[in-house]
Amino acid sequence: MKGTKVAARYAKSLLDLTIEQGKLEEAYNDMLRVNELLSNNRDMQLLLSSPIVKTDKKQSIIEAVFGSDLSELTLSFIRLITSRRREYLLEGIAASFLSQYKVHKNILVAEITTAVPMDDKLRAKMNDLFKDIDFDDLEVHEKVDPSILGGFMVRVGDQQIDASLAQRIGELKQEFSKNPYIADF
Repeated sequence: MKGTKVAARYAKSLLDLTIEQGKLEEAYNDMLRVNELLSNNRDMQLLLSSPIVKTDKKQSIIEAVFGSDLSELTLSFIRLITSRRREYLLEGIAASFLSQYKVHKNILVAEITTAVPMDDKLRAKMNDLFKDIDFDDLEVHEKVDPSILGGFMVRVGDQQIDASLAQRIGELKQEFSKNPYIADF
């Protein structure tokens, strides 16, 4: 992602400001809208990153697109970013704000990948994996990837547990390729 450190700093500033003014939940909902629009709309991404389109034109387009959907605080923040010609960072700022919000609220985000869709019994077992971790809320994203063949993969932050059948088969292939009974000449 472009300008990740700068985007994180802007997001942190917005987070601190909204906490100070007591409008954190409002800003969170606004950033959800912004992130959803920008991650699903390539034309808007290209517009914001275009050096040809003038800043005032970008601001008027942003106002027209979001208009009354965003709070005045969030719109003012976006105006500030565009006036400093940093509108190309808006998607990164929104994504960073959402992750910083979850850290602030002590929400654990886990991504669980399985070969087939999970049923309720399996969901309960997966939730048991997280019962010893201290968090206020749990947000689970389920993915289905038939290429893992079986088992599961769990990612929490930058840590991953890979208990997939594909991983185990790969490990066995490596072990069998190192046959200690054949002398190397």
